[in-house]
Amino acid sequence: MNFATLTVHAGMEPDPSTGAVATPIYQTSTYAQEEPGKHKGYEYARTGNPTRTALETALAALENADHALCFASGLAATDALLKLLRPGDELVSCNDLYGGTYRLFTKVFAHFGIKFTFVSMSEGLDEFRSALTDKTKMVWIETPTNPLLNVVDIEAVAKIAKARNIVTVVDNTFATPYLQKPLKLGADVVVHSCTKYLGGHSDTVMGAVATSRPDIYEPLKFLQNACGAVPGPMDCFLVLRGIRTLAVRMKQHCAGARQIAYFLREHPAVADVYYPGLADNPGHHVAEIQMRDFGGMVSFYTREDSVDNAFAVMKRLQLFTLAESLGGVESLVGHPATMTHASIPREERLKNGLRDSLVRLSVGIEDPDDLIDDLKQALEG
Repeated sequence: MNFATLTVHAGMEPDPSTGAVATPIYQTSTYAQEEPGKHKGYEYARTGNPTRTALETALAALENADHALCFASGLAATDALLKLLRPGDELVSCNDLYGGTYRLFTKVFAHFGIKFTFVSMSEGLDEFRSALTDKTKMVWIETPTNPLLNVVDIEAVAKIAKARNIVTVVDNTFATPYLQKPLKLGADVVVHSCTKYLGGHSDTVMGAVATSRPDIYEPLKFLQNACGAVPGPMDCFLVLRGIRTLAVRMKQHCAGARQIAYFLREHPAVADVYYPGLADNPGHHVAEIQMRDFGGMVSFYTREDSVDNAFAVMKRLQLFTLAESLGGVESLVGHPATMTHASIPREERLKNGLRDSLVRLSVGIEDPDDLIDDLKQALEG
């Protein structure tokens, strides 16, 4: 089944009691039982909910996984995965990643005796290989990365990790399963912030994990129930509804981002543009192989490399809204150094190429010509 068809039909069985085409919102905390332990598949809403089941079924299908689990946020999903590790274990991650993930790694789980190492994975894998030890139990990849849009060769990293019995996790939030299938490339686990493109409308917060490995799924299912960071049925309904238009939205996101990246690259007020779809982008070749298209995110530095200038440009924008998050139908602009990545120490950000003046765009589904006009007036003051 083609992906666009799958987004409309996966997990979307008509309601057996009414025939409702849209999955109902089962707004209940508990379920009647005929006798203790004898029920219709559900006993308590933390453990399971039919609306959540429909969404998890859909997400598993989209990621070519046997199982998917939903959590209250992307960080809750990440938190559950990290709970698979034990004191003394080590995790190796790419050095350009979402600030919230970095914060969870270094400010929470590091206190429990887990070691985190951050290395470049986008320009050769020698540093990655050197970072692996006998204690490395998990590899964490973002690709394209947040916010510099570096591209990591999932298949190459997963092959190295698999030879050493190391679990490979890919944060597929930026690409979505429409653009990239990490499990087919050898990864063991996919994690999402469903808040972003999967929901697609900036109206809910949720996370998800997908895997085909029973030895990973079963303990994660236990943690989902035991720790309780589960989404409510209304949130599940909203993400399930968002998924039904994922394919058409991603086409427009990609088309708009491509036009904007080309515009920015030629504009005299812009210096560096980061977008995997540009032929001279260092990760372009790998992205061509492992992605269907290049996504809806674009980052850039202005020619006048100063925070004040970056702020001035962002303030003048009218169609791009200055806000946290990404992946909605509306275009957003963000300043990673003070917003999404403020939790990463400045010296660490600079070492990894993230200067204070970077501007990050989440290109929505508006007409690209209007967005380019908005950028043009903002850059030219």
